[in-house]
This record gives sequence, structure tokens and C-alpha cells, in this order.
Amino acid sequence: MKDLRQSAHPNLLVGFNKADDAGVYRLDDRTALVQTVDFFPPIVDDPYWFGKIAAANALSDIYAMGGRPLTALNIVGFPAGTMPVNILTEILRGGSEKIEEAGAVIVGGHSIKDKELKYGLAVTGVVDPARVVTNAGAMPGDLLFLTKALGTGVVATAIKRNAAPANLADLVMRQMAALNRQAAELMVQFAAHAATDITGFGLLGHAHEMAAASGVTIEIFTDALPILPEALRLAGEGMNPGGAADNRTFLAGLVTTAGKLDKNLEQLLYDPQTSGGLFIALPPERTEEFRSALRSQGLPDKVIGRVQPRGATELVVRAR
Repeated sequence: MKDLRQSAHPNLLVGFNKADDAGVYRLDDRTALVQTVDFFPPIVDDPYWFGKIAAANALSDIYAMGGRPLTALNIVGFPAGTMPVNILTEILRGGSEKIEEAGAVIVGGHSIKDKELKYGLAVTGVVDPARVVTNAGAMPGDLLFLTKALGTGVVATAIKRNAAPANLADLVMRQMAALNRQAAELMVQFAAHAATDITGFGLLGHAHEMAAASGVTIEIFTDALPILPEALRLAGEGMNPGGAADNRTFLAGLVTTAGKLDKNLEQLLYDPQTSGGLFIALPPERTEEFRSALRSQGLPDKVIGRVQPRGATELVVRAR
């Protein structure tokens, strides 16, 4: 993307130049469009749940910008002739139900024949141009929150290898299919300075994007991180997706570790997430109110880090 020119237009409020979650285009002084697209191969065996997870994942980019989703278009690659068509029906049913849960509507879509099954959605939402939340607004002194537990990549890998207990598989599917709507509404209510959703680049990868866009250093407190049950054990047993190694390689030289960091926990910092939580930078004076509101919605409420002036590296992982 670095070799591509960012489109220039006075109404383009957010483009791809700072690796943000969605594009934002102003229609007038009160309304802007928020647009995003996301699709991927199945990460769970159940087609209905795959549809729900893919839809929640696509919607998350709208929520991360502080927006409200309105419409969605299905995007499908389907191996016609080699896979029963009822599988596609179930995927689309799951996706449609999740879009409706978000208060949006499916307006159509596009499908192609493909050797590998893929599904996702292009989603359009709206946001007040004065209240857009980007990944570029984090300020020194801000405190950081993460609204879903880490470890979906590790657990999904264990599921594929038949190494995850059934109750854990059910838990992780439900977490991935959960909307980030409540977290988004709260971060707007409490005037968050910056936010992004945690997906394929893992916690540290997306924290890097925020740090780079904001010109700050982000410090992560490992003892406060929300983590899925048994994720640490599964990481220690080698249930680590290939994307985690890619994330670690990309971030080499950008991370400083302070204290003795558990190797399994370190793995989860790079673990690629599917439909992960919102990573939110909040002014410290709103912290206690925000934590109370998160608890009332059953969301993780611990402060998992803080924003510092730019230091020697963009990221500091503090084991304590």
C-alpha cells in the first residue's frame, strides 16, 4: 500500500493512509459514510456460525470508527459442484441474522466460483463527522482497554486439530460472533481519543498501528489482559497459527519488553484474532465511569495499558 497514492478529496475524512479500520466520507456537516469490507475462509466447521462470525467481524470495523451500520453486501467465493449448496445457505443465514441483530440490512451481494470457500461482507454505516473515532488520536496519559479476551487464533487452531474441549470451542465461537456494538457506543459516550479493533495482526500489531498513527508509545500491562480459558495452555502445546509468526517478524525491533514475560503469554500478544474486541484509548478522567459502564454490559473492564510520549520503541510490553 505504501506505493499507492491516497485519493485526495475535501470530504474524505479517513482513507487508507494510516491503516485505519474503515474509510469515512463526509456527506454534510452532520453525516458521514463509514465503509469497509472483509472476507476470509472458514475458521470453524459449522457453516451457520461461520456466517455469524464473518458478519460480526465485518461490522466491527464500522463500530471501531464510532459508526452505526446501515447496509451490507455479501461477498462469496464458493466451490460449486464440489460442496453441497446448503452449506452456502447456512453461511448466508448466519450472516443475515447477525446483520439484522446489528440493526442493518442485507441489500444484495456478489458470488464467484472459487476453489476455496470464502465469505464476508462489505458494510456501509454512518457517523457524525465531529465524532469519528480513528486510530490516530491516542494521547500521552490515555489509558487503554480491550473489550474481548485474547486467544481466538490459538483456540481455533486447537479446534482444527481436535485438541480443544467442546465447551471451549462453543465459548470462542460465541465470543467471535458477539457484536462490538455496546463497546462502541460506550467509547463514543465517554469521548475516547482513539480506537481500533483487534483482528489478524494481533494485539501488538494493531497497537503498533495506533502508536504509529498517533505518534506515541503504547505500553501494555500483561497481568491485566483478558485471556480465553486454556489459551495459555494451548499456546504452550504448540497450537499457534502461522499468522502469529508473521506478526512477530513484522514487529521485530518495534517492541521493548520490561520484566520477565511468560513465553505462552507472549505468544498471545502476536496471536491473530478473528472478530476481536475494541482496543480503546480513553482520557484518564473518564476511566472509572467507563469501567463501571463496561461492567454493566458484561465486558472486560481492566486497564490493560497506557499511552506514553514517543520513546525508543513504539511498543512496550510490561510484565508485572
